[in-house]
Amino acid sequence: MLLAAPAARAAIADYEFRLVDAQVKKGLTIFDVRLIHKPDAKPVPDAVIFTTRLDMAPDDMESMTSAIAQVKSPEPGVYRFKVDLTDEGRWRLSLAAKVQGEAETLQSRLVVKVTP
Repeated sequence: MLLAAPAARAAIADYEFRLVDAQVKKGLTIFDVRLIHKPDAKPVPDAVIFTTRLDMAPDDMESMTSAIAQVKSPEPGVYRFKVDLTDEGRWRLSLAAKVQGEAETLQSRLVVKVTP
C-alpha cells in the first residue's frame, strides 16, 4: 500500500513585501507595498498586518519616527499606508504580518527614499 505524500506547504520565506515605488515626495503621502508569493510571483491578498513602524534608521536616525496608518487597499495583494514624511532621506518601513495558511510571521524591512 502506497501512502500519499503530504501536500507541500509554502514556507514563510516564499513570501515577500515589495515597495511599489521606492521613491516618494516629502510630506503627507501614500505609499503602496505589494505582498507576493515568490515562487509564482502572484499577489497575496488578505494578509493581516499587525505591526508597522516607520523610522530613519538607514540614515542613522532610528529615533526619528513618523506616524503610519494602513488605509484601504487599491487592489488585492497591495497594502496601502498613509504617512507623514517630515524629512528627506531614507526611511525604513518595518512590517510584521500573518499570511493566510501560514503558521509563521512574515517580517520585512523596506527602505524608501524621500525627495523634496
